[in-house]
Amino acid sequence: MVLTGVIMSVALATSASAHDIKGAKGNADRPDFDIVHTEIVRTGDDLVFSMAVSGKAGASRPAPSGKLAGSSVYSYVWPTSLNSGAIGFEQDQGILAFAVTSHPDFDDTPLYDENGDGDKTNDGDLWHSHWVVLVPDESCGKGALKIRDIEEGAKPKLPSTWPGLPILIDSPDYKPDLAGTIVTVRVPAAALGDTKGIKFDGVTAGLRINASVHAPLACVANVFDVASRDLSLPGRVMK
Repeated sequence: MVLTGVIMSVALATSASAHDIKGAKGNADRPDFDIVHTEIVRTGDDLVFSMAVSGKAGASRPAPSGKLAGSSVYSYVWPTSLNSGAIGFEQDQGILAFAVTSHPDFDDTPLYDENGDGDKTNDGDLWHSHWVVLVPDESCGKGALKIRDIEEGAKPKLPSTWPGLPILIDSPDYKPDLAGTIVTVRVPAAALGDTKGIKFDGVTAGLRINASVHAPLACVANVFDVASRDLSLPGRVMK
């Protein structure tokens, strides 16, 4: 499955009433990536991103390859209708998505020491959070997406927690909780500006780091499941 028609899907206008996304069990081969429920709930000053799967959340992580080039990333993703400018990128750069990822071959959260061992560069295998900007790129496969690359020599506007990779990715210190069948992350709503009317979806996917570590750097190579089945972003934030 590839994410086709994504840009058009984000622009679709559907019901404005707040609601979650419920899915049928068995749409993905891997139970830990088989989405059965996705929601974003406003709780106090936070937006709580939540995704339930039919198996144990986070049970699978990519096998280490020993190098960045050609390595894999596993992810739980909430594509949203938020503008990329909401978190500090330039406006209108693509699909702004929140993601919880694991990748043992590199660390893209250089400001934080997630495993508490005193080394900030060795904990990419632990599940952690990102904002990413997704755009179509046929070189990743027909109808496939990538994390938007930063062209050589370009000096785009970037969030303060950008990890230094030449792609539109942000590494805020929002700690995910993977317990039982559910992935949950609390995100300060104030950090996103106006969150009224946010639309969202849920996706589980594997990304591939290009073997040459060159544009495109990170392709969405394998989509395990899509909560809505068509990436129409039917979800609305609930209170």
